[in-house]
Amino acid sequence: MPSPVVTVRALSKRYGRTVAIADISLDVFEGEIFGLIGPNGAGKTTTMECIQGSRHADGGTISVLGLDPRRDSTALRRRIGVQHQEAQLQKRIKVWEAVDLWASLYDRESVVDRDALLERLGLTAKRDTWFKNLSGGQKQRLFIALALIHQPELVFLDELTTGLDPQARRAIWELVRDIRARGATVFLTTHLMEEAERLCDRVAIIEHGRVIEMGTPRELVAKHCPQRCVFYSTDDGEGERLHELRGEGDDFVTDVIHRIAQDGARVRGFRTEVPSLEDVFLKLTGGAIRD
Repeated sequence: MPSPVVTVRALSKRYGRTVAIADISLDVFEGEIFGLIGPNGAGKTTTMECIQGSRHADGGTISVLGLDPRRDSTALRRRIGVQHQEAQLQKRIKVWEAVDLWASLYDRESVVDRDALLERLGLTAKRDTWFKNLSGGQKQRLFIALALIHQPELVFLDELTTGLDPQARRAIWELVRDIRARGATVFLTTHLMEEAERLCDRVAIIEHGRVIEMGTPRELVAKHCPQRCVFYSTDDGEGERLHELRGEGDDFVTDVIHRIAQDGARVRGFRTEVPSLEDVFLKLTGGAIRD
């Protein structure tokens, strides 16, 4: 079992009478992509900021790479990379200028080859472009570049694809996988269930400031939404008939196919519906994803 790089126990945070985080405990292990998922306003960003040390928690304990985020903030900043949800830069700063500025904040020996980093993130052609003229996807890639400039061991990504088109979103997903493939651990937040299911090794579902479930996407689907559906249409000579069957288990679809073959039915159409992490989310939270 890999070692935990983040350990959180009984974390809490209030704003006046509003409870933002209530008794959250979780571990993030070395080399994984861990997702904190839930609707907007559930407490994801506040939790991440407390773990990073940029926000002070009211209660609980936090260890990140063996350090206390508040007491050891300077040492921790050298070892983590952070991409904020609503980050902005000066409108007229160029891409290469932003990268050089961020690089100057760290020891020279820890900084990666800046040209290679821009190439890796598909920003070489935009190196002389002002920030204000970048597309949404290009800005997100630049923020990822700034988070990776010093080769961090742990990278925090907060709602990094919100508002992006599907093509840009999938390009960012590939970058996240590449970050992990190069040896870093990734802690991300998202309210997009498809994103969490595609990227994350494990997820924690947070609702009203509490973790209500945790595990791999596959484990959570098997636990909370095990039923599968098979729809098929047959032609018995008197017209087409639609059939629907529901069942559980890995062999359910295979069993249906065998049954159809035994019956000798003439199948015109066949499709399956397999539950997803979004089905789990809706079941546990009792409603649609909120804005």
